[in-house]
Amino acid sequence: MSELLPAIETETAPNPGCAVIWMHGLGADGSDFAPVVPELGLPASPGVRFIFPHAPAVPVTCNGGYVMPAWYDIYSLDESGRRADETGIRASCEAIRALIARENARGIPCSRIVLAGFSQGGAIAYTAGLTHPEPLAGIVALSSYIPAPDSLAAEATAANAATPVFAAHGTQDDVVPLRLGIAARDFVRQHPVTWQTYPMGHAVCLEEIAAIGTWLTARFTQAGQA
Repeated sequence: MSELLPAIETETAPNPGCAVIWMHGLGADGSDFAPVVPELGLPASPGVRFIFPHAPAVPVTCNGGYVMPAWYDIYSLDESGRRADETGIRASCEAIRALIARENARGIPCSRIVLAGFSQGGAIAYTAGLTHPEPLAGIVALSSYIPAPDSLAAEATAANAATPVFAAHGTQDDVVPLRLGIAARDFVRQHPVTWQTYPMGHAVCLEEIAAIGTWLTARFTQAGQA
């Protein structure tokens, strides 16, 4: 992952002053969440650049070694949690840091960048966000979990020790059980956390997207006044 990840980009206004880097789930690609941007109901100002990167295709052990877009390999889905490839997690976090650095070079500071993700992408949003060396504007984790809590606890940075988090989960999720979402919420309990549940499976809903839009508007408004 030495080169920048390919990505879909969309801007809500010319010369955006804020950015959201939004990671898709296992087996999907960057196009999965690009259509939600108009549904967020964001104001005309500040302008926001959305970056939807495509994960590389790798063999995924828990899916019989099938090669698919993935942020890291998942070894098992047992009841105690998900055994994940920590080397792959770190590589994906570095790839996201490269996208953050490009936004910095384009004039958007870390304080106006949100990392977002769904499912496995949310796991990377949590991990990359909480270990980033500079304060970010926020972290959005949807239907997600902490993939390597012990390592994350050891590597979390003081810079993002109080970064606001929006986390949401479906109460009927049979892919990432609600208990894993709750465990992730509890992991970041010292942060300002907005936690929402919705009567759905492993998915997103319009009510959830609207809530994310309200949260993003507040975060970027506050970042613009800082």
